[in-house]
Amino acid sequence: MNESPQSTGGHWKKTWAGSRGVFLWSALVGIATFFLVFIYGSSFGRNGLSWVSISLAIAVFVAVSATLMVWFIRWLRHWRNFKRFLFAAACLVTLIALAYAGVNWRSKHNLEKYKHEWEAKGEKFDFGEIIPPPVPDDQNFALTPILFSTYGNLLTREGKFIPSEKRDSNFVDRLDMPLTCNYSAEPTNGGSWQKATLTDLKPWQEYYRNLATVTNLFPIAPRPQSPAEDVLLALSKYDSTIEELRQAARLPYSRFPLNYNMAPAYAILLPHLANLKRAVRVLQLRAIAELQNGQSDQALADVTLSLRLADAIRTEPFIISHLVRIAILAITLQPVYEGLAAHQWSEAQLAELDSTLGKLDFLADYEASMRGERACQLEGLEYMRRTHHLEFRGTTERFRPLNFLIPSAFFYQNELTIARLYQLSTLPMVDVTNRTVSPAFVQGLENSAFRELSHISPYNFFARMDYFAIAKAVKKYAHAQSSVDLARVAIALERYKIARGEYPESLDALAPQFLKNIPHDVIGGRPLKYRRVGQGEFTLYSIGWNQKDDGGTVILGKGVTPPVDLDRGDWVWTYPAK
Repeated sequence: MNESPQSTGGHWKKTWAGSRGVFLWSALVGIATFFLVFIYGSSFGRNGLSWVSISLAIAVFVAVSATLMVWFIRWLRHWRNFKRFLFAAACLVTLIALAYAGVNWRSKHNLEKYKHEWEAKGEKFDFGEIIPPPVPDDQNFALTPILFSTYGNLLTREGKFIPSEKRDSNFVDRLDMPLTCNYSAEPTNGGSWQKATLTDLKPWQEYYRNLATVTNLFPIAPRPQSPAEDVLLALSKYDSTIEELRQAARLPYSRFPLNYNMAPAYAILLPHLANLKRAVRVLQLRAIAELQNGQSDQALADVTLSLRLADAIRTEPFIISHLVRIAILAITLQPVYEGLAAHQWSEAQLAELDSTLGKLDFLADYEASMRGERACQLEGLEYMRRTHHLEFRGTTERFRPLNFLIPSAFFYQNELTIARLYQLSTLPMVDVTNRTVSPAFVQGLENSAFRELSHISPYNFFARMDYFAIAKAVKKYAHAQSSVDLARVAIALERYKIARGEYPESLDALAPQFLKNIPHDVIGGRPLKYRRVGQGEFTLYSIGWNQKDDGGTVILGKGVTPPVDLDRGDWVWTYPAK
């Protein structure tokens, strides 16, 4: 018997209905998914066989998911099943809510317990507790008009942010004092006390004289003078600014009006740092030119002013502020070094230099800045927890719906991880009491922290992002303090020579007349290495980060103007061979 067209159509409908129909439709969806993924993926040029496997896996997953979804919807269409589903869903939501509440409470409790234990020992974790205290406005160096110009176009004197539409387009940052035209390349053969080289001012003289043929940006004499005189004349355009800065620096306190109430704390603006450093570059070149021009009094005044600018940001609880201070120190020690090498400082000037340098304590600053950095990170995590405004290495996600699903425990546990890492690994890297740093101990602490962070976990997510970059800063603090100590001992040696006509056989002869206490090597705590060399010369050094006595050898890195490699060789203070 032949089937009619109508009966054939009915058979076709039955084929695509029921369980068999679900499988057929799912198969078609899977096949379509396979071809779409394969065609799209192959356009990237990867191996075709790889995309066959990838496309097949995705197609199977989509087909199975579609089958399960259809069955679930069919099951849910029955009222009895729907009521069962609602009851099960309500139970599941309740269990999840209880689990969230439980893990959040436990994580918060653990964090608070840890904080309370260490706060009882004098530690501070809250950002509000490490903010520098207010100082009288009329005695605040940072509020003077000259320093206000470094931040006044972005912040008010109360630290409030000024929107771009309300800024003064004619505002002038008076400490923005470039040494070159439009910050173009500077002469590259400047001196370096770490490499035992002096500054040659002739390239600077030639630069300013050549520049005068195309612009009057820097004043220049009609005829060439000595290099020092020409450089001082070129920089004289900044004389009035520097003199005003010098007068303002006499105020006893300095607290920049940063917006410490801003959340998150890591977004607080620090616009003044860059131009403080630029001002010190000008003072460095001026002081060197003044020394070469026989004006040691003026050079001492500029060196002292540079160190006052470094001190102006000492109380700021940010590691970047202290790294700028370390950079300012390195810049400022160059004229100190050149004046010592040329025996240009008088006894009184040397005593004043020693007194000023003796006030610097970068090991104590390390602890203060690390506590500030910790508090800043903890406050930032609290801000993210409260607002669900997440930031990852500069990438911001604002109020994404999924952010609200992140349990508070994620933030509490990250806070606990960071608090523990700083307390047990970062802060102990410097022994402030004994004034030492042990690179081997530092490496051991870093290894311990690395083991804790080596396993990927949502509870160490933020610690993994920033911890090791922060931890490595300890070397810069150690080198800065070592530089201060070497400079002070070198000053004492020069004072000894002025009094006795030669350098001593050992450093012990310097105390107590020229140094009340002779600094020991920051690295390891043993005496600094010292020896007389030839007639009227000496080599003074720390054994450096490799903890090995390399005989006063300085190792350079790579590049056109290679820096000193702080990881290898010694940290040396010696003068160019005559």
